[in-house]
Amino acid sequence: MSDASAPPEFPGKSVRSPDSFSFPIRVYWEDTDAGGVVYHGSYVRFLERARTEWLRAQGVGQQALRESEDLVLVIRDMSLDFRKPARLDDELQVSVVMTGRRSASFLIEQQIVRGGEVLVDARVRVACLVASSFRPRPLPAWLAADSP
Repeated sequence: MSDASAPPEFPGKSVRSPDSFSFPIRVYWEDTDAGGVVYHGSYVRFLERARTEWLRAQGVGQQALRESEDLVLVIRDMSLDFRKPARLDDELQVSVVMTGRRSASFLIEQQIVRGGEVLVDARVRVACLVASSFRPRPLPAWLAADSP
């Protein structure tokens, strides 16, 4: 994802558009190392929170999917490009954009941004599985519609 396509800043609220979603994150002490710099594993949690809230903004809860459709969405592959560090008390925006679909998985591109500056680029492949067997299953209709 290029810098030009990054979503604008919307501090304090989630933003949803037809093509992208953005979720605010504040960096807390627990997210950092002893020097106040965000620990690399914390970025994965930030990305996960944004993907979860992206689903919720579409009216989909992950526990409800599991209970009503015997479906779970799991991370199949993830690549991260750490560009610049985030620090204690930073206000970040984490974007979510679905960029591709296959029969049983979809691709999401995400960015973690501070004040218009990209800190982390992420590319995430999410697989759709039958919850009770962990076998692949086709994407549900609501997720397979309108392929990019």
